[in-house]
Amino acid sequence: MKQLAVINVVGLCARELAQMSFLSQWARERESSSFTPIFPALTCSAQSSYLTGKSVDEHGIVGNGWYDREAAEVKFWKQSNHLVRGEKLWEKLKENQPNHRCAKWFWWYNMYSSADYSMTPRPMYPADGRKVFDVYTHPLVLREEVKERLGDFPFPAFWGPRAGIDSSRWIADSAKWIEEKEKPELNLIYLPHLDYALQKNGPESKEAQRAAEDVDAVLADLIPFFENREIEVVILSEYGISPVSRVVHLNRLFREQGWITIKDELGLEQLDCGASAVFAVADHQVAHIYLNDLSLKERVRDLLSKTDGVEEVRDSWQGIGGGRGGDLVAVSESDTWFSYYYWLDDAKAPDFARTIDIHRKPGYDPVELFIDPELKFPQLKVAQFLAKKKLGFRTLLDVIPLDTSLVKGSHGRDQVPKEERPILIGKGAARVQQGEDIFGYLFQRATDS
Repeated sequence: MKQLAVINVVGLCARELAQMSFLSQWARERESSSFTPIFPALTCSAQSSYLTGKSVDEHGIVGNGWYDREAAEVKFWKQSNHLVRGEKLWEKLKENQPNHRCAKWFWWYNMYSSADYSMTPRPMYPADGRKVFDVYTHPLVLREEVKERLGDFPFPAFWGPRAGIDSSRWIADSAKWIEEKEKPELNLIYLPHLDYALQKNGPESKEAQRAAEDVDAVLADLIPFFENREIEVVILSEYGISPVSRVVHLNRLFREQGWITIKDELGLEQLDCGASAVFAVADHQVAHIYLNDLSLKERVRDLLSKTDGVEEVRDSWQGIGGGRGGDLVAVSESDTWFSYYYWLDDAKAPDFARTIDIHRKPGYDPVELFIDPELKFPQLKVAQFLAKKKLGFRTLLDVIPLDTSLVKGSHGRDQVPKEERPILIGKGAARVQQGEDIFGYLFQRATDS
C-alpha cells in the first residue's frame, strides 16, 4: 500500500515560508496553496476538522478548551480522542484497506485513539504534588522503546519559557523511528516550534526568523528521509500568526457589570463559573461567552459590540456550537487577543496564574512562554524550587509574569490576509481553498497511487 507522511508545521504561512531556504525550494517544485483557515483557527479545532472532514459544529471541538455545562468546569487541553465526534481519516482508509496502519505523532486528542500507533505528551501526577514529565504511547510498550532509542522527551522545550527546537527535533526523530520500526501507511507528524517564537516575539522579529531557520533545518533532514524511502510527503499548517499589540480582558469587563462571581480561597480569587451570570473562556483571538442567565444575552452582545478590540460577535449556531460552544462568540480585531484574566488586583490573582498550568486556567495563557522579567535571579528561584521538590516539600514554580503586553502574536480568526493564511504543499494542493477541503485532499493522497 502507498505510504504518506503528513507534517503539520504549526504557524507556517507564506511569510515564514519565505525565510526557509530548504522548504521554499522544495515547495517551488510542487503545488501549494494558502487556504482559508477553519474557524476558530485553533490547534484542536483545525486538527479535528482535518482528520474528520466535519465542521467544528459537527465534531464538537469548539476550541482548545470549553466550558462543560454539566460539570460546571472549564476544561482545557483534554486528550481523549473520544471527544472528537465523527469517523477519523485512518478509520475511513481502513474501510477499503483493512491492513492500513496509521501513526499519529503528537497531533492532539491522541489518547485512546483508534490509530494503530500514537504518541503524545503526558506528564504523570503523583499524589505528593509532583509533575513528572513523560509521554503516553499506544501500544504502551512504545514508550520505553522510544526513550531507550532517543532518550527522554524534552518536555520543557514543548511548552513554557524554555519552549524550543529540541522538542520538534525529538518528535521528528521519533517519527523516523516509528517509520523504521513499523512502516505505517500514514504518518501524521506535529512540529510545534515555529509557533512559539511567533506568539512570543511576533512574526516580524529576529527570533521568529531564527525559529523558521531552525524548523527548516529539521525539515531538511526529515523530508528527504521519507522521500528516500519512496514515501510521499505533504506539508500543512493550521493557521498563521497575526502581530498583536493589545489585549482585552473580557472577564474583567463582565466583572465590572456585576455578572462575574468571585470566590475567595485562602485570600486569592477564583472564578466561580457555575455561579456567574456571564463569563468568557478566552482562547487566543476567540472567546466563547457562556450565559447562565440567558436574559442577559442582548445586553452582553451590545456591550461586546461597543468594546474596543472586539471586531465581531457571533451566535453559537454559526458553525461553532455542538453543545459545547458559548452562547455568543467574540472575535477580536487583528491586532488584539483575549486574556482569561478576571482579577482586578494582581495580589489576589490565583496561585496558578504565575505558573505553567494549562489545565487549571479557565482560558489559554500565552504569557506562560515568558519568565517574569521582574525576577532578579530567575534561575536561582528555579533551582530553589527543584531543591524543595527533591526534599519532598510542596511548592510552586511561580515564575510566570502577569504582563499580557509581552505577547506579540496570536491567532484564531478566519478572516486574515493571504500572507497569514495556513499553507498546504504537495501534489494537487492547488485545488484546496479552505480548511474544510483538507480531509478530502489527505484521503485522496493516501489512496492515489
